[in-house]
Amino acid sequence: MSIPLLAFELTETNRDWLIHRPLAIVSYIVVAIVLRFVLHRLIDRMTKPREKSGKPRRSFLAPLQERAERAIGDPYARERRIQRAQTIGSVFKSGVSVVVLVWVVLQTLDTLGFNVAPFIASAGIAGVALGFGAQNLVRDFISGMFMLLEDQYGVGDVVDLGDAVGTVESVGLRVTTVRDIDGTLWFCRNGEILRVGNMSQGHAVSVIDVPIAPTSNVDRACQIALRAVLDGVEREDIAPDVLEKPELLGVNSVTAGAVTLRLTVRVRAGKQWAIRRSLTRAVLEAFDQNGIESPNVAVAAAVSS
Repeated sequence: MSIPLLAFELTETNRDWLIHRPLAIVSYIVVAIVLRFVLHRLIDRMTKPREKSGKPRRSFLAPLQERAERAIGDPYARERRIQRAQTIGSVFKSGVSVVVLVWVVLQTLDTLGFNVAPFIASAGIAGVALGFGAQNLVRDFISGMFMLLEDQYGVGDVVDLGDAVGTVESVGLRVTTVRDIDGTLWFCRNGEILRVGNMSQGHAVSVIDVPIAPTSNVDRACQIALRAVLDGVEREDIAPDVLEKPELLGVNSVTAGAVTLRLTVRVRAGKQWAIRRSLTRAVLEAFDQNGIESPNVAVAAAVSS
């Protein structure tokens, strides 16, 4: 007794839908995964900082790195460049992922028999409408990209953005957040930032202004102030942050009630305020020990007499 054999013959349509199109979709997905992986690795390689030893690695940010090294020469600049490179790399990788995903979706729809031309045309029209309706958003993104590339500021920097002055807490392509001395968190759109005063790049200058009574011996007061500052910068907690020898500029202003002396010292960026407070205190203590009167004391003595 023979057993009947049932054979399933695939038609051209069945073969197309069950074999050819699924294989094409799978191949698109595989190509997209490989392409995304390769491009991400390429972006990582381009934005990776140069190694300390061995042959220097040429990167996408090499011109910026070399320019920063020549202009600043600060050991902290390397860490700053690494952070900037990582931020730019993450932006590029996100853009690559979006482009690859859109390509896979369009190819899949085309393989399934959908006409993708209307989708492309609609995307073009929507892009034009979006461009007209979101000009500020586009400007914010472009400004944010240039801010990252030019390293105008970074997280942790103390900046003056016009209306907001404080410490940068986050830097994005659209918004920069700054927390001021009162704890208020400011959200600043990148496209609206017209100027940036960065007080944390390169070096800074501590300006020490100390008033004395008009009747005091100015020359002696200058010598005492300079000696106090020179001794102050030798302290263990201040010396590592001092870049140059303090300088006495002399009398900065003269009023009916006070004569103001000015001294300056170049220090590491971000340390100018703490060092200024410490040195101002040292000068005032030196004045008190050497009998240099302050304006308030002189006025009080004149009134009592």
